[in-house]
Amino acid sequence: MERKVLILTDGKAGHENQSKAFARALGCEFDLVEIHFKSAFHKLLSYLFNHLGIHALRLFEPGGGLGEAALPPSAEAGRARSPSAPPSPTNREPRTANHDYAAVLGTGSGTFYAAKALARKLGVKCGVVLYPRGYRIASFDCVLAPAFDRPAPAPNVITIPVNLVASDEAFYAAGTEAFRARYAPSGKPAVAVIVGGPNKCSTMSADWMRTKLEQIFAKYKPCPTTQPPNYELWVTTSRRTPPDVEAVVDYFPFDYKLLYSKDHFNPIPAFVKLARTLYVTAESTGMISESCTFGTAEVHVLDNLKPGPHKFRRFVEDLAHGGYVDGARKVDLSEQFIRARQLLNL
Repeated sequence: MERKVLILTDGKAGHENQSKAFARALGCEFDLVEIHFKSAFHKLLSYLFNHLGIHALRLFEPGGGLGEAALPPSAEAGRARSPSAPPSPTNREPRTANHDYAAVLGTGSGTFYAAKALARKLGVKCGVVLYPRGYRIASFDCVLAPAFDRPAPAPNVITIPVNLVASDEAFYAAGTEAFRARYAPSGKPAVAVIVGGPNKCSTMSADWMRTKLEQIFAKYKPCPTTQPPNYELWVTTSRRTPPDVEAVVDYFPFDYKLLYSKDHFNPIPAFVKLARTLYVTAESTGMISESCTFGTAEVHVLDNLKPGPHKFRRFVEDLAHGGYVDGARKVDLSEQFIRARQLLNL
């Protein structure tokens, strides 16, 4: 029988997906429960309580999964699904039940303290993803910390170069099949472009996008009217892509084009699996992580980052230094996961 872990989530998809990826890499099924601090003040208290060795679940909203006697029922099983399938219903409401969890996992500052407190209550180990800065690092049994967070060396800290990605071969096979049902690739080498959107550390303008796409077309389709192109060009935008940027993308004659404002289909699994070359906007750390972990494509980053030594810049520079960006080397975390299993006694 497979072991099961309990995942605490703050409801943010990026955090939740990394916890799911962690559980799957550990070879565990999981239950999923969403939790939230009662207030910003209660979150602030959690830092103090952690350093004092106090494990108080009462800092969290009642009914959010961490009641004094409440643990979740089987919520969402850790199974891959087709990217075009609707999400399976998830019961995030707690009910009193007895569960033999092997560990408690969490990703992000909204879950760090809760994961430790509940693990202590259950008498199991606690594993977290991202660096729990401000908390007592030694209080966690296992910390998967991105290199861009510059974690301090410690026996319980495992440094990883990318975000964890909750995907597997079945996921990519299903995504590729769904893509082929919509579009028949010619068999020529494919160059795929993944466009995200601005955030606090990046910008994205129509002029910038036009310049980048002109450079890509000049390289791979220099004169499509006078000579047959040797490459196919694919592109997808995202929910974060500004309308004026998406309009620029729409202007260019891509062989395959997905505009998120018009169609929410997800072609990225097929891009990762089938493309020879991938271009990803620099702020899209999740997509860069996926591109540098799966498939065989050479990965390039379209730099839209603001100046400064922020974590997005460190993330891209570290990957370039390791040969994952501007190269086709793929991230292998097998040794890190072996170490994590040891730390969590799995």
